[in-house]
Amino acid sequence: MIYRIGAGWSAPVEQMEEALAAMPFEPCGATQDQSMGWVPPRGQAHGALVELVGGHRILRFQIETKAVPGSVIKRHLDERVAQIEAQEGRKPGRKESRELRDEIVQTLLPMAFAKTASVMVWMDLQAGRLILDTSSQARADAVITALVKGLDGLQLSPFNTQMSPQAAMTAWLSGSADDWPAHFAPGREVELKSSDELKSVVKFTRHHLDEEQMRLHISQGKLPTKLALDWDGRVSFVLTESTVLSKIAFLDGVFEDNASAEDEGGFDADAAIATGELSALINDLTAALGGELL
Repeated sequence: MIYRIGAGWSAPVEQMEEALAAMPFEPCGATQDQSMGWVPPRGQAHGALVELVGGHRILRFQIETKAVPGSVIKRHLDERVAQIEAQEGRKPGRKESRELRDEIVQTLLPMAFAKTASVMVWMDLQAGRLILDTSSQARADAVITALVKGLDGLQLSPFNTQMSPQAAMTAWLSGSADDWPAHFAPGREVELKSSDELKSVVKFTRHHLDEEQMRLHISQGKLPTKLALDWDGRVSFVLTESTVLSKIAFLDGVFEDNASAEDEGGFDADAAIATGELSALINDLTAALGGELL
């Protein structure tokens, strides 16, 4: 996900490090269902929370959640309700049932397995962009909230373009091969949805995007919501109608020069290559969508 950093914002790396250190990640407690915070991007204990690579700032936000399956909660709740009915001759009301449910969840949480996910954060202050390595809006919101709360004066807004991705994808799929924007070629995945009451959905996976076939679906009122694209034979990804880039994959040869890098230096080399490639991709995509809407 791409966000625009408010004009004029800047902070020394040392100041950012101090601010993020005030919100470190700690694993969930016994009865805690969620915990989140900052961890070292390199994955090394007690490492720096802000890594500076080629002028870009790299962070990592970690989220841990614990959940008790709904079916387990229902079974325990049914047992408690049955017990109350047998012993007291009454059925618990709605409020009491909610309280019983909360008690059951708190009792079972210590036995629940924890799931951990991390989101890499890339801040390109020169371009004024913040990129999150996630397509989950909930995770993105958590990271954005933590950043704005922790870094004084930081303002973030959605990244918008003059032409909506859906309008652009519709034009590309409806036109001829010459109508595709420079640097981009169609992949082999597309999803189209209708806006009528039927909400029809057509998905093609590992499929050649035949122009006539796409034009037929579009003429029937279906519009693209996801489209696989290839950028200069170097990066493949899926563009969504909300300008999210998902399923990003660096193609053969991009990291070839770094294949023998040592673990310690590999992080810097990989980050430099990835940010360099993706910066150029985002610039070309922005141009293909008519430029940024500021």
